[in-house]
Amino acid sequence: MTIKDIGPEPQSFDLEKATLENTNYRTVAWSGKYLQLTLMSIPVGEDIGLEAHPETDQFLRLDAGRGRVQMGPTKDRLDFDQEVEDGWAIFVPAGTWHNVTNIGEEALQLYAVYAPVHHSPGKVHATAADAELDEHSGNDEPPSWSVQPAQQPSDEHA
Repeated sequence: MTIKDIGPEPQSFDLEKATLENTNYRTVAWSGKYLQLTLMSIPVGEDIGLEAHPETDQFLRLDAGRGRVQMGPTKDRLDFDQEVEDGWAIFVPAGTWHNVTNIGEEALQLYAVYAPVHHSPGKVHATAADAELDEHSGNDEPPSWSVQPAQQPSDEHA
């Protein structure tokens, strides 16, 4: 299945199938004016990376694999610690430090919905290193037509 991010236009596709077929660390599947959908594949033993988004709420849903989600008010105080698996949802409030680690024996397949939009439409990152490089170089910015907070503080990464 090939998904093409067509921006803030009506879109419909089999989300579970697209999530399970995605082999990239992150694929931006749809970008709206107010929210965005990304597909993620986290290899065995790897993680999303400890981070906090000051102005971005997130919803994540696992469609395959087993993981461990940790969240908290600071990067040194992750007092929420839960094992999750296929079918589970994760809700990350804005400003919360969080990480999801693949603790299973297969790729962790999930999708994430961000509000507001967080990435460039249609952006594909094969690996977490590619995503980090693009973020640091300014090559992964929300589109100008998306609605962003008046003052957008930078995301934080551990």
